[in-house]
Amino acid sequence: MPPKPSNTRLKSARLAAGYHSQQALADALGVGVRQVRRWESEAPPWPHPDLQQALTRVLGQDLEALGFTPPAGHDPVRRTLIAGTAAAVGLAAVPSQASATIQPASVAADYEAVTRSHRRLYWSVAPATLHPAAVAHATLGCALLPESAGRTRQAVAAALAETWLLAGRIEFFDLREADRAGTTWHRALQAAGEADDALLGAAILAHTAFIPAWAGRRDNAVERMTAARTYARRGPASAELLAWLDAVEAECETRCGNSKTALHLIGHGEDVLANGGEHESPPWLDWFSPVRLAAFKGNTQLKAGHLPQARTTLQGVLDALPASEEKQRSVILGDLAAVEVAAGNPEAACGYACEALDQLEVTWYATGMDRVREVRRALVPHQHQQCVRDLDERLYGWSTTVSALAR
Repeated sequence: MPPKPSNTRLKSARLAAGYHSQQALADALGVGVRQVRRWESEAPPWPHPDLQQALTRVLGQDLEALGFTPPAGHDPVRRTLIAGTAAAVGLAAVPSQASATIQPASVAADYEAVTRSHRRLYWSVAPATLHPAAVAHATLGCALLPESAGRTRQAVAAALAETWLLAGRIEFFDLREADRAGTTWHRALQAAGEADDALLGAAILAHTAFIPAWAGRRDNAVERMTAARTYARRGPASAELLAWLDAVEAECETRCGNSKTALHLIGHGEDVLANGGEHESPPWLDWFSPVRLAAFKGNTQLKAGHLPQARTTLQGVLDALPASEEKQRSVILGDLAAVEVAAGNPEAACGYACEALDQLEVTWYATGMDRVREVRRALVPHQHQQCVRDLDERLYGWSTTVSALAR
């Protein structure tokens, strides 16, 4: 039998927005599925005023484009007010004309796939190579967002937020461009808000706390961490995410000279991980693990002057660090070198520093090189010893010298 005539415009818009069943759209609108069936019939009834706005918001098109015929005496001013309301809640970028492009639901999965690839590539691809690709992908996401609606728009926005977060991480940790990272993370937060993804918002806000902390502005860092924890409570957040927030705040406190507070936060993070939780971590939280928390702890112990404890912690991290954690390895080696400098063992310090340089030749990481340079500055009282001169031969090659002068 031939299919029954139906409102194909509404059905197409529903599928394009990511609602693959009438029930899914009904749930999004807060109506019964019978109502959606009536709208997708051959002669759909004109929606009730409060549902007119909901349909426009969820599907990204005006009512006539969705196959509805306005009743006689319909007030066009009312339509304008509805469109204005949609714009007021942040959807002004959503196309509302019948001729506008509405991307199919599959665009979200395709866009997310590239975001996942960039997430994995960060750990091995040179920052200067990956960064332009991530920014270009973000530019594509910005173009797709106004052409998407409903769940498709939400998924694209979440992937866009993660892409901007990654670009900011490269700018801050790899390229040492803090101001640029701040702007990028602001864009990431806007996209996370569009996706209504509280956990991504928490992660982005916590990253922004690094910027004032590196400059010694503790009050600003604490304020941003408070915001991050507020967003995490809207989660539900996993134990790993909560422990990472403790680690970030500990890093900020350490940078601001409050090592005792930092060690307390690290201890709390360890307890959180030990107790576990019922919620899984989001897939983008690939920069944190119990080993990474121990790395934070070792650095904090170093800054607090607890050298034997720092040495033991950092050596344990180095032994447990997966082979894929090449960037982190250079940081740990740099911290171990700093422990030995502080303990009065320049030869051991130079040995670790040279190992860090070996790792940096394989995978560049500005944070790791910063650790090595800090060690070299601490070795000034020993700079006439042969081990320090050998380190200088490694540290001041043509490429590293030009890079240092450019900073």
